[in-house]
Formats: sequence, C-alpha cells, structure tokens
Amino acid sequence: MMLTSPFKYLRRFVQACLIGTALVAAATPAFAQPKLVLGAKNFTEQYVLAEVTAQYLRSRGYTVEVRSGLGSTLMRSALENGQFDLVWDYTGTAALVYDKLTEKLSPEAMYERVKALDAPRGLVWLNASPLNDTYALGLPSKFADETGITTVSQLAQRLKTDPDAKRYVFGMDAEFANRPDGLKPLLATYDMSFRRSQMKQMDPGLVYTALHNNQLKIGLVYTTDGRVKGFGIVPLEDDKHFFPPYNATPVVRKEVLERNPRLAAQLNALSAALNNDVMQDMNKAVDLDGKSAHDVAADFLRTHSLP
Repeated sequence: MMLTSPFKYLRRFVQACLIGTALVAAATPAFAQPKLVLGAKNFTEQYVLAEVTAQYLRSRGYTVEVRSGLGSTLMRSALENGQFDLVWDYTGTAALVYDKLTEKLSPEAMYERVKALDAPRGLVWLNASPLNDTYALGLPSKFADETGITTVSQLAQRLKTDPDAKRYVFGMDAEFANRPDGLKPLLATYDMSFRRSQMKQMDPGLVYTALHNNQLKIGLVYTTDGRVKGFGIVPLEDDKHFFPPYNATPVVRKEVLERNPRLAAQLNALSAALNNDVMQDMNKAVDLDGKSAHDVAADFLRTHSLP
C-alpha cells in the first residue's frame, strides 16, 4: 500500500484556504464604506440633526454610529482626538468658545474665519447651512400685529414713544442677563433702557410660555426653537447685527473625507436643505407634538430629494 505524502495534505490545505479567502473577497464589495462615528450635542436640534444625517448616510451605504448627549467642548475634543469623524457645529460656537474671537463678524466672514483656523487642525468645515440658531428678541404675535414691529430698532423706537412702555416686561435667562456680551451691550447697541422691575430673569423654557400667554411683551428666544412657531412668537430682525451668527455646518476630519470621496458632496446637499423654518418645524414636532427624533428625521428625508 502506497503512503500518501504529508506534503500532499499540506498542499490541499493551502489550496482550500486560498479558495476560502477568494470567496470572502468576492462576497465583499470593493466599494464598501467604513464606519463613521457621528457626534452630537445634548439638545433637541442636535438630536434631530444627528438622526437626519445618520439615516441619510446609511441609505447611501455608510455604516453610521451616533454618539449624542454631549456638551460643546466635549464634542469638540472628541472630534479633534479622532473619536468622532463628523459633527454638526455652529460658526458662533467655534468663534466664541473654541477660538476665543471677540470681534464682530458677518455670517460669511465668521464662517471663513473658523474654517481657516480649523484647517491646520485637520478639521474641514463644509458648506454652512442657512440654518442660523442664534438669539432673537421675540414678541407675542398679538403685540407684533398691533404695532407692526418687525425689527429691534423699531422696538427701541416704540420704547421711547409709547406712554405704556414703562409697563413692558422683558424676560430672559439668567446667563444672558449677566454675561458681559449679553444684556448690557444689547441695550447699548440699540439705545434701549428698562427699569429693573421690567426685566425678569427666567428659566429659558418659561420665556416661551410667558410670551404665548401674553405675560411678557418681549422675550429672549432662540431662532430655531420649535416653540417660536408653535406658540406664534414673532422673532425680530436683528438689524444692527448684535447677535453673532450660529450657522449649523457639517465639520469632518480631513482624513475621513479623503477616504470617502463622495461624503463632502452628500453632506453639502443635506446642509443646503436646512433652514430656520425647516428646523423650527422639526424641533416643534419633537418638543411640542411628542414625535421621536427618528420619526421626524424619516419624515424630512421622505420629503426632500437628496443625492
């Protein structure tokens, strides 16, 4: 009886391994996208933006992991350290919090400045969206309709000419009331004055309710908060550009964009589809209508054609 050479078994084993490897390679698309880690902050708008982005990118073949619920500085640190691949951040936050800029800049100039400052850090600011989540002075709709006031300058003029202006109550959160770049410079910029009894420091959420119930004539609000639209609050135009712009923008690590050549165009298309009205509606759906961020994001993507 002939003995089978041990090399023959070895040769068969190696052939089987090579065939198995080839089968696995054939079953794995060459264009498979790597996993993206998306970071988000800890408020409604950020939860919605993260969900919209994750669902959109997953539908385009990416694997996306979302890590949300973070403060601005922690999210930023994770992006810089490579723990996150992309985030939605705001031009004003980058300028004032991360880069400590103090000069007044137009929305376009601020975007270009933070983009340039982050380039050496390997962080790429893609196209800024029209969505500007900044402060505004808001009026109850009834008061705005009766007076025709649409700008802060018109409000300032009304305060000087209306005999009843001494009874106007201005509600704001405690942080804005006491910040060196908050209440005092705002009043100086627009040449407005209020008695101490007319200024009420309140929880930010209560400002919206008080405006809705006509308990305030003026309130400090965020322009994209869902309660602005839900409660019929009229945000005034900041015609002297006191409040810094906070345009929401996708920020991505450079090496991630290099590995994913279509990602920049896809995120830019999503950014272009966002504005204050769209974001107000989505925030309202979560905060007032009780919908989940997941469902709100799915509704948005069903009604917007993105590449």
